[in-house]
Amino acid sequence: MIRKLLCLSLIALSFPVVADKAGSSNVLGQKLAPLKGSQISGFYRDGYCHTDENDPGQHAVAATMTQKFLDYTKSRGNDLQTPIPRSNFAGLKPGDKWCLCTARWIEAEEAGVAPPVNLPATHEAALTLVPLKTLKKYQTQ
Repeated sequence: MIRKLLCLSLIALSFPVVADKAGSSNVLGQKLAPLKGSQISGFYRDGYCHTDENDPGQHAVAATMTQKFLDYTKSRGNDLQTPIPRSNFAGLKPGDKWCLCTARWIEAEEAGVAPPVNLPATHEAALTLVPLKTLKKYQTQ
């Protein structure tokens, strides 16, 4: 619980201001790539894992869903599998791409269920909470 509060506090203090989302960078120091999937992801629902001070969860980690992760996040109170029609959310299944909250990805990593990460589509803000070396261990395309 203390680690979760610390992560959330660090998130609030560490947001880069993204005045021009088109100029966002990824964790590799390159232009942020889109996260292409069956649903439009991202805090701004623009297909990118953009994040800034308006995103309290820092949805910066571009991930490919696994059943283990989906079950884990549901057990932690964030059910990403159940559709929410009023929000145009079809629910996620294994293989789907989604921009995750950095703190939740860290929790999942510590629990041994972190989903694979698309580094070109992961926003550089994730590096404020998780080292690039750690993200690279989960790298996928």
